[in-house]
Amino acid sequence: MKQLIDLYREWKGTPPAHVEKMDGAGSNRAYYRLTDGDGHSVVGCVGTSRDENHAFVYLARHFAKRQLPVPQVLAVSPDELRYLQQDLGHTSLFDAIRGGREAGGRYTLEEQELLRRTIRELPNMQFRGARELDFTQCYPQPEFDGENVRFDLNYFKYCFLKATEVDFHELKLEADFRLLTKDLTGESCDAFMYRDFQARNVMLPTPQSPAPYFIDFQGGRRGPFYYDLASFLWQASARYPDRLRRLLIDEYYQSAMQYSEMPSREHFDQRLHLFVLFRTLQVLGAYGFRGYFERKQHFIDSIPPAIENLRQLLAMPPATFPYPYLMEVLRRLTLLPQYQRIEVAPKTRADGYKTTEVNPYNAHPKDGPATFSKYDGAGPLVVKVFSFSYRKGIPDDESGNGGGYVFDCRSTHNPGRYEPYKQLTGLDEPVIRFLEDDGEILTFLDSVYRLADAHVQRYIQRGFTSLMFCFGCTGGQHRSVYSAQHLAEHIHQKFGIEVHICHREQGISTTLL
Repeated sequence: MKQLIDLYREWKGTPPAHVEKMDGAGSNRAYYRLTDGDGHSVVGCVGTSRDENHAFVYLARHFAKRQLPVPQVLAVSPDELRYLQQDLGHTSLFDAIRGGREAGGRYTLEEQELLRRTIRELPNMQFRGARELDFTQCYPQPEFDGENVRFDLNYFKYCFLKATEVDFHELKLEADFRLLTKDLTGESCDAFMYRDFQARNVMLPTPQSPAPYFIDFQGGRRGPFYYDLASFLWQASARYPDRLRRLLIDEYYQSAMQYSEMPSREHFDQRLHLFVLFRTLQVLGAYGFRGYFERKQHFIDSIPPAIENLRQLLAMPPATFPYPYLMEVLRRLTLLPQYQRIEVAPKTRADGYKTTEVNPYNAHPKDGPATFSKYDGAGPLVVKVFSFSYRKGIPDDESGNGGGYVFDCRSTHNPGRYEPYKQLTGLDEPVIRFLEDDGEILTFLDSVYRLADAHVQRYIQRGFTSLMFCFGCTGGQHRSVYSAQHLAEHIHQKFGIEVHICHREQGISTTLL
């Protein structure tokens, strides 16, 4: 610390009036905010690796020359273990979009715009930033290559896969790893690969006009631009919905065309999916090491969302990933009980009542064997979800099982009261944004999701074939349509089962397979 203050004094001419240690990052680098008597601050970094610090300083100065949005380096110690940089404030993109993340991936228009600005700026960093860049200055190596890939795939195998006790044939898995490595490194690319491109490393220094600034790029190197896009859009905790991902991919592709000749969109999408698979395995390896071996709860909690990303990849056509044995192992991985995300009741409820993990209703020998429903084991489960108007009655159940859940949406704010939405439905973006920005429908659906998840999970376990959910509102046009559509997509995404959607009053029927 004393040496960092000495560097500040040498640069500023006076010692700082206040020094504040900033939240720790993922590396062993320590950051401090040093403030003078007038309230002006800079950020000081203390590292343990000269080479890592050197890479950051070189890259920051290079990017600044190309007028890219990075912090200005103000002073560097002779041994390069400490430096001062421009303070970009307290608000990261991660902080700014917290609301959408905590709402399960339902981002407001304002949050979506922040994401769009960021993703449009990424190609500028990757392509213009690579021009005249001396990649030999990069740390710990100048280029993404097969050695990188093999290291990360083995990281996944030894730090995650083996820890789950999934049985696999190591030679068969290694054969597919070699094919995947060859495919990932099969195309040369002169772009700057950020490598750690995530919302935490994007700063928004001016809330009035939040142009994104990029930090912590010291691990970057020459490499495929797909990697950064996959890292950002498939970050497990972000829970970006597919629709938003597609929009941001479109934004990226259009922006990148301004800086470089891009492959066809079909080829681009194929390569991107390949890097999404690789990045997902890489992340699981890191989570396994930090969680299972170092016992850090944050990383253990991050595993289920990453497994959900894996499930989405496995749902793609088989030809997308020509690695049959690897896909088989990953499929078995997602079916493990610990990744089914079944909620366990807490020992003490919020209202103070005690609960117990011991079942007080154990069967008595005199009770005899249990009997079972004729529907047990018939499977597979098919879920039907309806929206309807209460004026026209609750939908009939054609399965003969007597119907299922009926939810009344009329307690939530009704967009149908306002002229701009009267001709729209709950499938239209303006109505979706109205409902999500208002928030009442999100609270309503949170309870529905918890109830539906437990019921669907149990029906799958018992091999039942039919389950029905109905959502009613005044006209069957806005709130019920929105709710039915979102529950159907939620169930299909989480459980991968067939879901029939019927918006009765709109005459719309679709099936999610």
